[in-house]
Amino acid sequence: MRGLMMDRQLLISSLIEHGATYFHDCQIVSRTVEGPIHRYTNADMHHRSKQMAGALTSLGVEAGDRIATLAWNGYRHVELYFGVSGIGAICHTLNPRLHPSQLIYILNHAEDQYLFVDLTFVPLVEAIADQLKTLKGIVIMTDADHMPDLKLPNVLCYEDLVGAQDGDFVWPEFDENTASSLCYTSGTTGNPKGVLYSHRSTVLHAYCVSLPDALGLGESETFLPVVPMFHANAWGTPYAIPMTGAKLVLPGPALDGASLTQLMRDEGVTSTAGVPTVWSGLLNYWQTEQTSVPSLKVTIIGGAAVPRSMIETFDKEYGVEVRQGWGMTEMSPIGAINVLKPVQKAAADGERYELQAKQGRAVYGVEMKVVDEEGNSLPHDGKAFGELKVRGPWVTRGYFKDENEIRTRCPCRDEPRRRIESDGSDGRSQIMIDVRMSDSSYFSERLGVEEN
Repeated sequence: MRGLMMDRQLLISSLIEHGATYFHDCQIVSRTVEGPIHRYTNADMHHRSKQMAGALTSLGVEAGDRIATLAWNGYRHVELYFGVSGIGAICHTLNPRLHPSQLIYILNHAEDQYLFVDLTFVPLVEAIADQLKTLKGIVIMTDADHMPDLKLPNVLCYEDLVGAQDGDFVWPEFDENTASSLCYTSGTTGNPKGVLYSHRSTVLHAYCVSLPDALGLGESETFLPVVPMFHANAWGTPYAIPMTGAKLVLPGPALDGASLTQLMRDEGVTSTAGVPTVWSGLLNYWQTEQTSVPSLKVTIIGGAAVPRSMIETFDKEYGVEVRQGWGMTEMSPIGAINVLKPVQKAAADGERYELQAKQGRAVYGVEMKVVDEEGNSLPHDGKAFGELKVRGPWVTRGYFKDENEIRTRCPCRDEPRRRIESDGSDGRSQIMIDVRMSDSSYFSERLGVEEN
């Protein structure tokens, strides 16, 4: 017997519709590439996302077409997240820090139809444009006053495209398992491999990100993602923001300590997320300039192991809680978040900082187990060394255009740079380097115990 609940598709367009309806005046603040601070609301962003959806349709973009972005964290990039996926096309974020040869490979492999580019990256695109086989046009993400003089064919201006549409676009309904976005990971053997997310996986992951013991997003929070929107969709946060009503602050290209501090202080940022190197620079600036961000309560750190000294400095000197996380592009990317239990928070500082240096318990929706080389389950006792397997509704089951590939071992598997610890009491973990696809139901990663 089946239940009698309504069947509604989980679509990315529903997130921004919700935000525009119930949190219509919540702000999105961006430091632009052109320089000034840009400020508007969820309602504005929804309207402009629909304008972009109409513009893409007028260009002949169809469901399933890949539309690439090469851009910083900014309001136009957010509009593309919703405008592209909302029509059933696929938003393909590119990492500008990759070698040009890798970008050429990725763009050609994905068969991108259009490429949206921030002004910063125009010289990079000019250098590789003649090697991009499927590209129909390049859209510069600026207004007419700031358009560069390019000698490339089929160059369009973002604001001209948006301005030509009335915004009365109606979001189409389609299967929630439709592909929504694409992100290539270079942390593999061989060429970069595409992880193809769906609308369903993205919406479910947005629920996960918003939980109190994850990023804890809500209407009373002001969130600044330093983690790039080209890195696993900024850990899913642009989708979670309109769901929860949090204020979104986007730093653009200015990621130095002074710029981040000014923006955080001006906008009253309460939580943020990024990799350890960014926070190292921020802490150095705070200590040198004898300043801080009084409103900041929590920083989510992932991408690399967080030094205990950083955790201690944030806590003792600035009253900021560090929540370390673990995940992969293949996991959308959240797999585990370290939020201490009440009994752990009551521990002495030294013990508490040691606990915070771990990467946390699996979030609901992600299942984990440790197995040996024969596939037998191992105890979570902090000692067993084996392979961590994960599965869940936002974990990939294959790679774009190569769904059945089994990822091969990294040649440096005997010289791991990072390891995973599994502990049955609280599921703490630390990530190691080599990853593979092992079977159709689990995504697996090599791990081992770290001796204390």
